[in-house]
Amino acid sequence: MDRITFHHDTVLSDVHMLQPNARHLMTRLNSVGQPVATPNLNIFISKFKILSVGERPDDNDPEKGVPEAGVGHEPKKEDEKVSQSQDGEDGGEVGGKPFLDEDGDLHITHRPRTNLPERNSRDLVCPIILQQADPELEPEEEHSEDEDDQAFDDIIKIEHTMATTLEDVGKQVWRGAFLLADFILSSPDMFRGATVLELGAGTGLTSIVMATICKTTFCTDVGEDLLSMCKKNVTLNRHLMEAAGGDVRVRQLDWLQHDLCTDADVEFSWTEEEVEDMYNNTEIIIAADVIYDDELTDGLFRTLYRLCSSFSHSCSVFISIEKRMNFTLRHMDVSCDAYNHFSRCLSQLVALQDGRCSFTVQQLPAHFSQFLLYDRIEQLELWKVTSTPLPSERIPPPESACGSSLNAEPPTPHVPIHRSC
Repeated sequence: MDRITFHHDTVLSDVHMLQPNARHLMTRLNSVGQPVATPNLNIFISKFKILSVGERPDDNDPEKGVPEAGVGHEPKKEDEKVSQSQDGEDGGEVGGKPFLDEDGDLHITHRPRTNLPERNSRDLVCPIILQQADPELEPEEEHSEDEDDQAFDDIIKIEHTMATTLEDVGKQVWRGAFLLADFILSSPDMFRGATVLELGAGTGLTSIVMATICKTTFCTDVGEDLLSMCKKNVTLNRHLMEAAGGDVRVRQLDWLQHDLCTDADVEFSWTEEEVEDMYNNTEIIIAADVIYDDELTDGLFRTLYRLCSSFSHSCSVFISIEKRMNFTLRHMDVSCDAYNHFSRCLSQLVALQDGRCSFTVQQLPAHFSQFLLYDRIEQLELWKVTSTPLPSERIPPPESACGSSLNAEPPTPHVPIHRSC
């Protein structure tokens, strides 16, 4: 039976490490659930359920399930005495003498256990592996194979991998995406009718959730294979977005490049109309679990600055992050270098004074409802960055660059950020 092979540089999604049945996690399956021999394929389709009221883990009151006094099947004291005198339950004795069976063994009749009301029987593990993705099927064909799920507006289907190298971790599903999705679903009025830009969208899960509320979502990342996977996931869940009137556009946006690609011959490029729409109307930017490499973190903050300093309106940025602790030889201790670098970048952004816009930062409490099943650990955090333009110094982006440029020189991470047009 073919199994996934793990190497020294393999990163395994923490979401799928919670899968209770390791056999299902490790085995590649075809569309009918049978093992198949595909040694170079590590792509699966999982489904995630958006929980309704009563199904959510935070809806379970700790007091629930505990019977009130006098309720249940616990016998009353008077009944216990009668039962003990008749059946010999009290220490297995009758009339002060041991109660023995025919073979001379001590016989004790156990009282039936109290039948407490059942708690939520849902297994707090997600996702459920449905089937292995078939690369030979077009998105439309694979989408039509599982029409039963289309009748439900609370099922999200995501194509993903479960184990990759660090360079391809965007193809996995991570807890930070679930945390941000929970926040979106718990605050629908904040996003309803908005134009939203997601940076580092990965599999596109949060963009899909966002599209059930907002008007337009620009779902961006880099890499043709990753963007193709993301586009396929958008197709798999189009019934959710169409019902809400939302639209997801998968586009390429490289944090390490200055320009947006507008070449019509390049897949996932931007049109001039989309670039104009993005600059004029984007009031929300989101990014989920993208902090794990210092160079990419620097690129993220450069991109945020370029975008926000080009807007003529305020913009709210929501960043979900997981603090990952590691033992390092450099510190000879457990540390979280990626998180510390992220914190320094936030501080530099707040301290920035370029006369174009100002930034404020706050950490949001993760007390909102949990709409998806995952382990919401205390290391998960949600940050809000708000950019506000300074009208006296506003300089509109040059028209010649409006369609293709992010309109700023990339700042270095440890010096003040400068802009050139």
